[in-house]
Amino acid sequence: MKALSLLGIALIALAQATAPAFAEEKAADAAKPEAAAEAPKADAATDAPAADAAKIDGEKVYKGLCMSCHDAGVAGSPKLGDKAAWEPRIATGMDALYESSLKGKGVMPAKGGNPALSDDEVKAAVDYMVAQVK
Repeated sequence: MKALSLLGIALIALAQATAPAFAEEKAADAAKPEAAAEAPKADAATDAPAADAAKIDGEKVYKGLCMSCHDAGVAGSPKLGDKAAWEPRIATGMDALYESSLKGKGVMPAKGGNPALSDDEVKAAVDYMVAQVK
């Protein structure tokens, strides 16, 4: 058990070490000419968060950070696609899942250890993981 805890800590440290590379890639994507084009305006204030979230690739965020723990189930994290592990978490509601991901839970640090991620990016990654078991 101690070895699993140490492995979990090592993977979290690895994720934090690779986070700057993910942030650099994100910045490079934002600098592309098509990213500079003006986005269409949302019709209502309530449409804006949904529009922003739709632009974010949750799978890309997951692969850039979350998979280092969730692919292997490190430190009890639910594995991607493991319906039995995800069902009780999903039953608590998406808001609770977002809260755990944004603020951290157990050994998982806030935002998976990458404070450069926006809340919407974290939520998109959670949405991606949940979609894999629905």
